Amino acid sequence: MRVRTDVAALTKTFDYSVPPRWDDAVRLGTRVRVALHGRRVGGWVVADHVEPPAGVTPVPLAHLSGWGPPPALLDLAQWAAWRWAGPESFFLRTASPEHAVHALPPAPTPHQAPPVWSPTPLMTLVERETRSEIPSVLLRLAPSVDLLDVVLGVITATRARRVRGTVLVLVPSVGWAERLTGRLVRRGCAATHSWAEARAGWPVVVGNRAGSWAPVPELAAAVVLDAHDEAYREESAPTYSAVEVVAERARRCGALCVLTSPVPPATLRAHRREVALPPRSERDGWPAVEVVDRRGADPRTGLFSEEMVRLALQVLGPEGTARPGEPLVCVYNRTGGARLSACTRCGTVAQCEVCTAAVQVREERFSCPRCGSVRPAVCERCGGLRMKTLRAGVSRLREELSALLRTEVGEVSGPQRAQPDTDPVSPARTARALVGTEAVLHRIRRAAAVVFLDVDLHLLAPRASASDESLAMLARAARLLGPRQGRPPTARMVLQTRVPDHVVVAAVAQGDPARALAEDEGFRRSAGLPPFSALALLSGPLAGEFAQGVRSRGEARDVRVSELAEGRYLVSAGDHPSLCDVLADVERPSGRGLRVEVDPAAV
Repeated sequence: MRVRTDVAALTKTFDYSVPPRWDDAVRLGTRVRVALHGRRVGGWVVADHVEPPAGVTPVPLAHLSGWGPPPALLDLAQWAAWRWAGPESFFLRTASPEHAVHALPPAPTPHQAPPVWSPTPLMTLVERETRSEIPSVLLRLAPSVDLLDVVLGVITATRARRVRGTVLVLVPSVGWAERLTGRLVRRGCAATHSWAEARAGWPVVVGNRAGSWAPVPELAAAVVLDAHDEAYREESAPTYSAVEVVAERARRCGALCVLTSPVPPATLRAHRREVALPPRSERDGWPAVEVVDRRGADPRTGLFSEEMVRLALQVLGPEGTARPGEPLVCVYNRTGGARLSACTRCGTVAQCEVCTAAVQVREERFSCPRCGSVRPAVCERCGGLRMKTLRAGVSRLREELSALLRTEVGEVSGPQRAQPDTDPVSPARTARALVGTEAVLHRIRRAAAVVFLDVDLHLLAPRASASDESLAMLARAARLLGPRQGRPPTARMVLQTRVPDHVVVAAVAQGDPARALAEDEGFRRSAGLPPFSALALLSGPLAGEFAQGVRSRGEARDVRVSELAEGRYLVSAGDHPSLCDVLADVERPSGRGLRVEVDPAAV
């Protein structure tokens, strides 16, 4: 047997013999422990019936650790290691159980009469669109749409086509996976999020990012809900995308792949058939939006406009709709955005004339941190020469808002795991009003109203992904509010901005993201950004040495290396095969001072 060890630094495989007592238990993917250089290490069987080199007698396996991923995931791990420039052992570990599994539970027996659900318009849409010969479909659905109908529609479609195997469903978070599993079980589906039951071949398996490596023996269809969500991307290297992993799994076995998103970015739409709801249905699925133009606002009002205060008093009043579990939410991202400069005469925010990002004042000139363009520090609206810097902090805002509204206001900021929404004393569960960074949108499931105190921090951030991230954040807030119909008049989203004509603001206000998505795609095409190119970011003390190797190897493939600030290097190519081949060909420097981030999140 050929074994790949879980030692990330070892790219070689090693041959071992199988003791006779394990002949029936060892198969491709089985987890084992082996002797290597005087110690025992874990690993996976990746090939069988191999012939050792002449004159070499393999030592036997040291220990049988139980079930591992199926053979299809062994090949997928090899592809993923090439695609994201990481070790195969990382992906095999993700596809393996946390604890040893020596026996699999029995899979549910097929129902004599499978559950039948009353078809909804969305289920009918899914069944119709999945009849196409194109196996990958992207559904652009409004934020308030119940995505359970998408899953039920795919399950029904696979039954109609008599496709054997498991329907794999991915959602952004563990809590969502648990809730969706419960809803499917109540509908009569044999659904699970257990590794062992997935390995046994249960009909429906639900998971989060790691669920893209769920060990299902046969894949009938794959569904990714909210495919735009950044939670599907691994932050530590290798920075793989669960969406791309699932799409590749489906492509390899010819299975149906359905992605959903209210605001699909260009990277999702590339090479996929996009299907949208009728314009009126899509618009009705977004909440009411109020845009507050702050360009001529009285500086003494700070971040609290008259419109915002009026809405807050309505929802927090005696007959208001705000209550614990459905509070008034005020969002201000103190850590995620550029320091905005505004004209002291007319209040217009200083933006780049090329890419519309917020510019910074350097040596009496405006400098764009996104595209590098420079222009005189003059207001493009009124010609003013004096600028003021706009900034604040969440803690100070909480104190001011509490004094203004004369009520207790909770604060939410930092990573979501620090204050889970299941904590009974968490502000997200006890307060009628909350103020916080974008994290607050992930701590609650419903809101009475959502106010973005300064949405320009997101719209004008010096990142190529600013529009995509802003749309995703506003779609998340829209889901907390629900559709336009059937909600109180105060259940609306307030956007306080100094760029009220921004395409993202208009898209959300009109409930039609198509124009904003098209404009962002055009910007990416003209700038040569993904999906019209492939990028990798190199960082760490050893990045310079590795970048030199990439530069020399990449000349023949038109792979370019650019040095950025702080010793980082950006590697760009026309496509991923060229980029990934070069990264795989260059030998890594010894040591741990190198991080390779393929498809960097922030550029």
